[in-house]
Amino acid sequence: MFVPRTLKVKHSFDNTNQASKKLKVSQDDVENNKTIQQSQHPSLKDTFTPTESECGLQEEKIELEETLAKNAFLTENLHHKQEGFPVEEDPVKSFKKNQRWPEPGEPVCVLCGRYGEYICDTTDSDVCSLECKAENLTRAGLLLNIARTPSDSGNQGKSSLVTPLDSDDVLVYQEDPFISSLSEEQIQQLRHDLGIVVHGEGVNRPIVEFIHCGFPEILNENLKRAGYEVPTPVQMQMIPVGLAGRDVIASADTGSGKTAGFLLPVLVRALEETQGKMNHATAALILTPTRELAIQIEGQAKELARGLCNMRTALLVGGMPLPQQLHRLKQNIKIIIATPGRLLDILKQQVIQMNGIKVVVIDEADTMLKMGFQQQVLDILNQIPEQYQTLLTSATIPASIEQLAQEILQNPVRVILGEKNRPCSNVRQIILWVEEPSKKKKLFEILNDRKLYHPPVVVFVDCKLGADLLCDAVQKVMDLKTVSIHSDKTQNERNSILQGLLHGEYDVVISTGVLGRGLDLVNVKLVVNFDMPSSMDEYVHQIGRAGRLGQRGTAITFINNNNKRLFLDVVTRVKPTGSLLPPQLTNSPYLHDQQRKERLKERQANRSVVTKEYLIDIIRKHDRSVSKR
Repeated sequence: MFVPRTLKVKHSFDNTNQASKKLKVSQDDVENNKTIQQSQHPSLKDTFTPTESECGLQEEKIELEETLAKNAFLTENLHHKQEGFPVEEDPVKSFKKNQRWPEPGEPVCVLCGRYGEYICDTTDSDVCSLECKAENLTRAGLLLNIARTPSDSGNQGKSSLVTPLDSDDVLVYQEDPFISSLSEEQIQQLRHDLGIVVHGEGVNRPIVEFIHCGFPEILNENLKRAGYEVPTPVQMQMIPVGLAGRDVIASADTGSGKTAGFLLPVLVRALEETQGKMNHATAALILTPTRELAIQIEGQAKELARGLCNMRTALLVGGMPLPQQLHRLKQNIKIIIATPGRLLDILKQQVIQMNGIKVVVIDEADTMLKMGFQQQVLDILNQIPEQYQTLLTSATIPASIEQLAQEILQNPVRVILGEKNRPCSNVRQIILWVEEPSKKKKLFEILNDRKLYHPPVVVFVDCKLGADLLCDAVQKVMDLKTVSIHSDKTQNERNSILQGLLHGEYDVVISTGVLGRGLDLVNVKLVVNFDMPSSMDEYVHQIGRAGRLGQRGTAITFINNNNKRLFLDVVTRVKPTGSLLPPQLTNSPYLHDQQRKERLKERQANRSVVTKEYLIDIIRKHDRSVSKR
């Protein structure tokens, strides 16, 4: 069994020749650590007397720290001896007070903010010392939750924070015997009941439970810990196809679980590469259109990969220091999550090799094209060897995505849930006709309505200045804790606001489109489109923030003649869901004109076939022209 590594040594940017620090801890350091903790909390010493079991637990924690540190030290020494490098005896810094403060662009400790000189292999976090490492593990719930055999057995159980795969673990996807035993009629009925539509040759059968995927045990435990009890319909079909190595284009409602649907095959492929010869090469690349979505995906990837050996991720997005991201890439990264622009900037510096990548994910592909990233995505893919798997996902699949899929996918499997390009069925849609001067008043009425108002509420507007002005108005008039978020705010500010929204710190969040794509705002039950989005695809994504992971939500949209260009699309997409439309919309002359033009287009498209109706229409036109003469 592999010896777990707790801290991975980093090299300073300022001095690349500086020797690496080694992990080594002494009993004096452990005693000093206990003394410091007592001096920092003297009240605990006077008022709290630990029980015998609690003392044993503390001793177990200290013993574990010593063992991990010594094992890592011996592992590093052995590695350096094998490589022919001299071995230094300098121990890692035991306490955070001995660590310096970071220079601009250097990694930062996730706990105290000092120089993050080391990487914790278990949590993949930057830490400055053994003290912060232990606190980081404790907060993650990993330090004391170590399985041990009963003491009366006489043998102490082995403990491991990072779990390498056993040699007999099979990562090649094999269909579970239960799934194989189902008849073809049962599979078709299952897909029909779940609303799954597939297109392609030799499509794998859907799974029913995660255990049918044959994941390593540590990955199954991470799924349970993260709250994934049963797969969603899109995951049932997308995961086995992805595990089989097929290219996939998936279209499903917002909040349907597409992220986990591609993350699990990505993790398994990365584990395959870890076991193989190229165990230091980057195995997977995930491209996203926005920074917030990339940050969210990395968080979910770390949650699912916790405890897997050498499963490190790198986040490459704009708005964050580039030197820190370059430094991260030197730590044997397995999965890269990036926005196209920042990744291309890094590729130009030739600090990353793409020849080991085996799977590429393009998330929210329609947004990629809308934001003008298509050429950048193609430039990135041209730097990857031809033999790689591609997973392409989005809530909407317009014609432009179909064209892109033909260029980059090979014999793909198409997985479609729900009606393509239609709003999420879990969201109750309310369309209100509101003139521009009355929008604020109507918003205040909604926020005063006890039946509708369930904080936090996300309000979408079309411009940054409008977000700031509306935020001030809501805060003054309604006395609600309100914040605005848009692209003019720094990335740190946006991250802080997003975390505050997820933890319920705000009653109302006024946002431009930065929160409209892919983000799992699971506690949001009400979305208000203060300004109608510029396209129906954007509308589908924004109202989907209120119906995440199968939960019910409500989306209220203000519409008026300023949005007349979208009248026909609104009626076509929203009316079939059973939502009531305002009479000002259904009786609008703009709508009737658009419907007439649409019927005319259909007739022109059918003119290649001579029908009775077509001949009668020609005769009538001829009669009208003769009568005018």
